[in-house]
Amino acid sequence: YLLPPLLINLHTIHPSTLPLLCSQSSSHRNYHSKIYSIMKLAILSVTISAACAFAPSTPAFTGSALRMSEQETETAPTAVVNAPAAAANGEAVAAVAVEEVAALGPTLNGWTPDAALPCYGLPGAIAPLGFFDPLGFSKDAELGAVKRLREAEIMHGRVAMMATLGYIIGESTPTITYGMDIHHTIANNQIPEIPGTVLFPFFLAINISEAIRASTGWVEPGLGPLFTLRETYYPGDIRFDPLGLKPKGAVEFDNMQTKELNNGRLAMIAAAGFCAQEQINGQGILENLGF
Repeated sequence: YLLPPLLINLHTIHPSTLPLLCSQSSSHRNYHSKIYSIMKLAILSVTISAACAFAPSTPAFTGSALRMSEQETETAPTAVVNAPAAAANGEAVAAVAVEEVAALGPTLNGWTPDAALPCYGLPGAIAPLGFFDPLGFSKDAELGAVKRLREAEIMHGRVAMMATLGYIIGESTPTITYGMDIHHTIANNQIPEIPGTVLFPFFLAINISEAIRASTGWVEPGLGPLFTLRETYYPGDIRFDPLGLKPKGAVEFDNMQTKELNNGRLAMIAAAGFCAQEQINGQGILENLGF
């Protein structure tokens, strides 16, 4: 907008107007120089502000970083000094945990009672059912009660295993009771037919074995609560092993104990089935199967 007035054809100008035009030309030049100076300053300020965006951080932050590093350097030895204390605390916690486990009872045949496990970690839970207690007999039970339940289970299982053999042998093989003849009276009806002279030694042997088991595993009346197993007694371990079949290792003992429990559980079901079947049709077990 400022340049067109300068593009005037000079030969059309009257000589009397030259001084006025010259003064106007000089004023235009001064005005233009001011504009150029302002533009230069604006460009320079914009350039400086753009360059500041790429400038490094101020020294104040460096001082903060230095102070922070000094604090970390000062606190680091404290952490090293406290490390033994932390280790001591960890050992103390571990010791307390061991004491709590040991307080439940001593280790017997490789089994240490653990309250975090079903039945305190006693063997017998196998696939596919795993731990099976639908009626909740062992739920929230203390260690003594669980050991008493396991004692009852394993002893009834042993009796049932002998009973299943007794059903078959007593009905289908020659016995002293019946003069070495095969007598086909069903097992449920044989006891009334056996003479007292034969039953007395039989019941006497049962009483002696039960007395030995009671003195081995149970607390004597008057010396503690009734129906309480000894703290050092493992359920079912009456120390009767004439053939030396009891394993020495904890894992092997656990495996054999599980096998005995499973066979005993099966025998309890089988004995109950034998008794019910003979009461229904009056036939012996092998006779009912066609033998």
